[in-house]
Amino acid sequence: MTWKPHVTVAAVIQQESRFLLVEERIEGRTVFNQPAGHLEPWESLLDAVRREVLEETARRFEPRALVGVYQYDMPRKNRTYLRFCFTGDAGERDESRALDREIVATHWLSLDEIGARRESLRSPMVLQCIRDHLAGSALPLSALHHLRS
Repeated sequence: MTWKPHVTVAAVIQQESRFLLVEERIEGRTVFNQPAGHLEPWESLLDAVRREVLEETARRFEPRALVGVYQYDMPRKNRTYLRFCFTGDAGERDESRALDREIVATHWLSLDEIGARRESLRSPMVLQCIRDHLAGSALPLSALHHLRS
């Protein structure tokens, strides 16, 4: 058996003291997460995060920095997630655009409101990404390279 991590992207989007989260139905439960999703074949990390934010929030997103890279191991499920988390700017919601079918709603929540939902967060990466963003973690996008043969 070949072990492969699930490569994902996520976006920390902040307006004043609130953060944009999605409420989604996953595996029979409702959870809160950053706009996030899997990297698709041949897609750059930057294109992936732009696409995921648009699909899950109906907002165009422009990444400004890489907050960090997160490895989340789930031995019970025999899974490892490798998350590339970005921060940047999101436009207004395009009301004519449908959200992904798993998305119940989008919410602007304060750090305290997110912390109060700790048991409902999709993973511990949600809060860690926000805390790192607030601590000023911001790697330049020039650190990322997408090469093709």
